[in-house]
Amino acid sequence: MRLSQTFIKTLREAPKDETAKNGALLTRAGYIHKEMAGVYDYLPLGLRVLNNIENIIRDELNKLGCEEVLMSALQNPEPWEKTGRFSDQEVDIWFKTELSAGGELGLAPTHEEPIIEMVKKYVSSYKDLPFAVYQFQNKFRNELRAKSGILRGREFLMKDLYSFHTTEADLDRFYAEVEGAYERIYERVGLGDCTYETFASGGIFSKFSHEYQTELPVGEDTIYYNENHSLVLNKEVFEDDILAEFKVKKEDFKETNGAEVGNIFKLMFKYSEPLELKYADEDNSTKTVYMGCYGIGVSRLMGVIAEKYSDDKGLIWPESVAPFKYYLVGIGEKGLAKVEELYQGRENEILFDDRDARPGEKFADSELMGIPYRIVVSDKTLTSDSAEVTNRLTGETALVKLAELFK
Repeated sequence: MRLSQTFIKTLREAPKDETAKNGALLTRAGYIHKEMAGVYDYLPLGLRVLNNIENIIRDELNKLGCEEVLMSALQNPEPWEKTGRFSDQEVDIWFKTELSAGGELGLAPTHEEPIIEMVKKYVSSYKDLPFAVYQFQNKFRNELRAKSGILRGREFLMKDLYSFHTTEADLDRFYAEVEGAYERIYERVGLGDCTYETFASGGIFSKFSHEYQTELPVGEDTIYYNENHSLVLNKEVFEDDILAEFKVKKEDFKETNGAEVGNIFKLMFKYSEPLELKYADEDNSTKTVYMGCYGIGVSRLMGVIAEKYSDDKGLIWPESVAPFKYYLVGIGEKGLAKVEELYQGRENEILFDDRDARPGEKFADSELMGIPYRIVVSDKTLTSDSAEVTNRLTGETALVKLAELFK
């Protein structure tokens, strides 16, 4: 990407209606555009970050043998009515619309019901199980509060994974595999040392579910952790009887704020029973399929990273999710000629600031955008066949020989 050829412009100040740090920084740096409260567009830089996060998640899930699909956002009410979840009294976050020919549709807040309707066409025998499918798709939720930037949106990108099994033991096996995959995902996106598997309420079908909470001052959840973070509990289950079950005491825990960046849940028969997802066992008896569901809010995760990795100058992306690895600047006649040469063949990893602008403006934008490494080639650095490289995370600057620059 050449900055002179993109329509994106950075802003010195965030819009007055953008109060959340992640929303303000991502807007100022040209990653997102706010349509309205809780609804954002992702510009070229922002889309690259989302794609990088997606690819990390996709890589880990594919290693488990999961298969990717893409389902419709528009929802037929029929399966949802069978589970009681199309009712606004039961689920109050639906966006619904009337068809011109009559009838009502909804925009999916999640996909348990439609995924079951889909796989029912392909499951008849125990030989068809187990399997797991996932998708990356925009979800729609009519949130009352949508003022936290991309941490809480009315339209947001989510990865939802669903698994199908013949036995509870097999569900437990896969559930544990997903736990491992999630730990690796958060490690790879740069949140491994501050994201914790957290016990939360499992509702009426299970005592516990698991959330993944990133410790964050602006997080909307209250979580409690012991000294080494080996046990973390959401406020909703931080009660005397639960603590007694874990054989711990309240005074052993500290309180902090967390932002939920994922959840996993053993659905068991919660949706497969009312929607009659069944199979024929080896003895030809009819049985109900066990299910699990596993979510990660991809756009929300991007917002959490932006909140976590930033300073008074701007964003600081971990290399694994950054839109580009290098921010390239040329100064002086020879420096400008050399950066053109360096850019060739590395367009996918270099954000090339070839604008007719002062060096100071380019340096400020490189810090605001949070690209991991800024490379400056000038007539002065070329006297030693070198470039000046600045690490955005540490602020350290060093002269690096051109021959060693991309090694």
